[in-house]
Amino acid sequence: MEGDPTLRLRVFDLNCWAIRYLSKRRQERVRLIGDMLQREGFDLVLLQEVWSEQDYSDLKVKLGGYYPFSHYFRSGVIGSGLCIFSRFPILDTLLYQYSLNGYPYMLQHGDWFCGKSVGLDKCWCGIQPLLLGSPQLHAEYCREKDAYLPHRLVQAWELAQFIRHTSKGADVVLLGGDLNMHPEDVGIRLLRGWTGLRDAFAEATRFEVSGRGRAGCQGTPGVSHQPRCLSQGCEDGCTLVPNNCFTDKSELLPFPLGIRIDYILYKAISSFIVKCEELKTTTGAVPGMDVPFSDHEAVMATLHIQRQGQAAGATPSTAEPMLADVVTEARTEVGVGLRVAQQQRYSSGRMAVLALLLLLLQAAAALGALAGLDAGQPFPKLSFCLLAFLAVGILLLATGLYLFHTMEVKMLHGTEEQMRMVLQALQERP
Repeated sequence: MEGDPTLRLRVFDLNCWAIRYLSKRRQERVRLIGDMLQREGFDLVLLQEVWSEQDYSDLKVKLGGYYPFSHYFRSGVIGSGLCIFSRFPILDTLLYQYSLNGYPYMLQHGDWFCGKSVGLDKCWCGIQPLLLGSPQLHAEYCREKDAYLPHRLVQAWELAQFIRHTSKGADVVLLGGDLNMHPEDVGIRLLRGWTGLRDAFAEATRFEVSGRGRAGCQGTPGVSHQPRCLSQGCEDGCTLVPNNCFTDKSELLPFPLGIRIDYILYKAISSFIVKCEELKTTTGAVPGMDVPFSDHEAVMATLHIQRQGQAAGATPSTAEPMLADVVTEARTEVGVGLRVAQQQRYSSGRMAVLALLLLLLQAAAALGALAGLDAGQPFPKLSFCLLAFLAVGILLLATGLYLFHTMEVKMLHGTEEQMRMVLQALQERP
């Protein structure tokens, strides 16, 4: 239907790094983000790591005249940090918290306390319903020894399944957020392959960084591009760059021009077609200021949505062998994580049993002393009590760890089983 109107959608995505009391110059940066959103007038705004509800409330008041519809997703101990601002009516919302979110005893990382999630809004954009997702996955922290890779793969798999099962009532799916994965990582390939989502950077007709860009550049999905540095930034769409004063330079030593871990992904369902006309990123400090918006760079995409003559077809079968390889690779990594979790569960259980035996020995000694069976020098009461408290503490800690790792084993095993079934179905198709 060539006469149908084309919807031009401007999307903004940013990990704000707004941790109360911890993030540097947080209030100033949140104010700058609000000023910029007022000035630019995007259609949809996806923000992550807005962990202070007061910051969200301030943004909501400031942006109310420009984005009359908004939603803040609450989860975990300190919150998911996800929020969405929209010019279009929000019809429905849903929050899904991943079954695995790191480890509660890794206090220095804190992902478990955040309750990493994906927030889902269903918007009405005038000509069709739009499914809008804002996810954040577990951070990597150390690429060489990535202890969280199995958890992040479980999250990527659950996110993919979540999109597949919730997008049936929408015509267009749009996903924007901090996925904490490089474009060539198995997790992002699994997410894109299993859902059919397209990468706005790879599909963009025009890409710009800080006002400069390349025209007519067409990316290739699934191909890792080598960054080409411009005078003001990186041409590879990187969202963690060394010239940002808030980034950890040591983490970027293997990637001197930066890395791309923030994405805008999309796909059309039914009889619509979506094209990315333009994609931009910020780079470094805000113009005229000595501070950037965040430790991440913002991603801005301009999408064109139009109805086509017939419904979009299914994913070509030629892509299924490649998808089977990706699922196999992901399943292998999840299996490695499963074996590690089983070992940790065994160690925790053994520690709990030893602590329980120590308590039983102390109880037997105490009963013997009360019955007058101990004719020797009695054990000092203070030391006896301290040892008992220590045994109780170890028992409680070990029991908690055993229960946690038991749940971790179940989640990893369940994900591995789901992947096995999908892999079997892919391999059996003609």
